[in-house]
Amino acid sequence: MPLASKIESLLFVSSQPISITQLKKLTGAKKGEVEAALRELKSSYGGKKGSGIILAVSGDAYQLVSHPDNAALVKSFLKSDVTGELTDPGLETLTIIAYRGLVTKPELEQIRGVNCGLILRNLLIRGLIERTSEKKEMLPKYRVTHDFLKFLGVSSASELPDYEKLSRHETLDEVLRSTEEEEE
Repeated sequence: MPLASKIESLLFVSSQPISITQLKKLTGAKKGEVEAALRELKSSYGGKKGSGIILAVSGDAYQLVSHPDNAALVKSFLKSDVTGELTDPGLETLTIIAYRGLVTKPELEQIRGVNCGLILRNLLIRGLIERTSEKKEMLPKYRVTHDFLKFLGVSSASELPDYEKLSRHETLDEVLRSTEEEEE
């Protein structure tokens, strides 16, 4: 696959902007190659008449976002997304985050077996989870918010039912470790 295609895929699945440095690490390409691919994508999205997607740039970070002309429609859609009940996949993801503590998106996807980007966005918008980023780590981690815990009437996740049993499941830990080893 061409580098621009790889970068486009990464930007599409990411729920936050990705820096040139991160794109360089993820693709194994040189900085100049990444910049050229980003220019190609910028030109491609800028040249598509009527495209609902644009490539937004903030400093050295890039993100695919909806076109500003569609803001009212997107806002209406997102509002309906966050005012209704949580879906079963949303509840499942929230439960995993509550019991596992700090967890990355790839770890969640390994556990659930499906892409969790939209679910994470929905949970973030609702204020049920928050994203943390350590400078030394490439991927952000997710955890439940104090508001979520307060809503459940507990002061920490360790007070959740069967927390000790469910927070560290040997088989699950083994699967996640084997996945990490495969990636290295």
